[in-house]
Amino acid sequence: MPTIIVALTNFGQSLAAIGLSLLYSVLAVFQAAFALVQSMIESILKLGQSITTLVLELFQGMFGFVLANFAAIFVIGAVYYLYTLRQQGKGPKVLQKRF
Repeated sequence: MPTIIVALTNFGQSLAAIGLSLLYSVLAVFQAAFALVQSMIESILKLGQSITTLVLELFQGMFGFVLANFAAIFVIGAVYYLYTLRQQGKGPKVLQKRF
């Protein structure tokens, strides 16, 4: 014959099981979020590696030599252009001199 103590014990065990289930659910959500961030970082690093490989393979051989020279001329020209804008005070606020 079940007594009130047995019923209360079962009720307490059920509450404990519900609490553990909630705790495991919260931990699973944190684990999923961590896995998502880890996967995104890994994908970004692989993208950077692929771009680096593409650039290195592109700048090989005679065509790569010519292309690398054009790229270097473009970079030097862009830096000179930004420098002259800064000297004239006409560039964006980031480039303007601060007195």
